[in-house]
This record gives sequence, structure tokens and C-alpha cells, in this order.
Amino acid sequence: MDFTPPSQTLDEVQADLIKRFTHFANPKDRYKYLIDMGKQLQNMDESYQTEENRIHGCQSNVWINIEEHDGHLYMQAKSDAAIVSGLIALLLRIYNGRTPAEVVTAPLDFLGKIGLLQQLSPNRSTGLYHMIKRIQSEGAKRVANA
Repeated sequence: MDFTPPSQTLDEVQADLIKRFTHFANPKDRYKYLIDMGKQLQNMDESYQTEENRIHGCQSNVWINIEEHDGHLYMQAKSDAAIVSGLIALLLRIYNGRTPAEVVTAPLDFLGKIGLLQQLSPNRSTGLYHMIKRIQSEGAKRVANA
């Protein structure tokens, strides 16, 4: 796992994602870009694909491993579904390498601005919600214990 804090602020990352996704007028192109993002996820060691790391509430199999290193949270994730892998990659762009406080307070309004939420099936929207909830709850636990 790479323990390098992000070089961009949360606002910069979100603005970049909005710019990239709104570049595509066609929703199918946005999905293709999302799937391409998912293909770039680091390989997650099978030892982290445990029941404890599994995200419940997703139709697909999804695992997220979160470790704290020097006051920042680092994540690896994997899914067996292409679009879900893309959603994970999107979330990791926002959350990976952030402090627990940043993870808890990161605004997610960019999700509506990139034009994907409107296209997601109810099941995928629910899965996305559960992934966000899991990541934020890990951050909240660490903030509470600080």
C-alpha cells in the first residue's frame, strides 16, 4: 500500500473529477471513464478480502481495507463488478491519504455534479451509500479515539 498523502486538496480533487466527468456529454462515455478508473485500482491482496472488510448492502462483492499511517487513512478496495470498481476508484480519489477528520467532513456534492448519480440503478446507489458510510465511519472512529 502506498502511504503518500495526496498532493491536492479535497476541493482540487473534486473540481478535477467534475471537470473530467462533465467533459463527456454522453452518459455512456461517463460510465466508460468510470470503468476505466476501476481498472486502475491497485491489486488487493486476498488476505484483506475478509468478512470484516466486506461491504454489506452491495449486490456485488466489495471489500475495503483501511489502515492508518502517520495520522492519515489509506485504503485498498476491490470489487468483482466493473462499474462498482469504478465507484470505488472514485471514492478512493477523494478519501485515500486523508486525515480521519477530512474523511468525516469531506463534502460529497461533487457526486451529483459529475452526472453519474442520476444514471445509477437503485441497487448501485445503495451500494455506493454503504461504501461511503463504511469509509466515513472508520474516520469517525479514529476522530473519536484521538
